[in-house]
This record gives sequence, structure tokens and C-alpha cells, in this order.
Amino acid sequence: MIMRIFQVVTRPGKEEEFGKFFNETAIPLMKSTKGIVSVLPGAPRPESPREFSFVMIWESLDALKAFVGDDYANPHVDPAEADLVESRTIRHYDLVEA
Repeated sequence: MIMRIFQVVTRPGKEEEFGKFFNETAIPLMKSTKGIVSVLPGAPRPESPREFSFVMIWESLDALKAFVGDDYANPHVDPAEADLVESRTIRHYDLVEA
């Protein structure tokens, strides 16, 4: 399984608007995506009020690629969020089962 960690920093002043997109669009989309085992959305904290994140567990790299394409190492940008986001980071790891 693949762990995908996706982090977003919003543009200043766009936190509330992105929060609405995150809760109403991004979370439901990811939770309903074929190949995802688990979705853990993260909302901002006081020390980082513009940062949102997802930790997603995918069944396999093939399942991830079926959703985002072969260029899975680069963040997918939904047109609805393009003007709200200052930066994105994405990392992938092999899941270690305890």
C-alpha cells in the first residue's frame, strides 16, 4: 500500500474559502475514490492557520496512477482551488503495517 501525504498552504485571506472547498468538495471526492483505503483530512491549527493536509492510503501504486495519472509525484490541482492555493507539497511512502 502507498501512503500519500498532500499538504496545501492557502493564499493569505483565502483560508475560509479553501476550507469550504476542502470540506464540501475535496474530502467527499477522496473518500469516494476507487482504490483509496483510508483518508485522513487535516484542518489548520492556530500555529499554521493556512495549512490543510490529507493523508491517504492507497491500495497500490496502480490504483493511485488510475486516479491521477502516471505523473503521480506532482500534486493534482482542481480548477476550483487554483486561485486559493499558494503552494502544494506531496510525498509518497510505502505503508509499514504494525
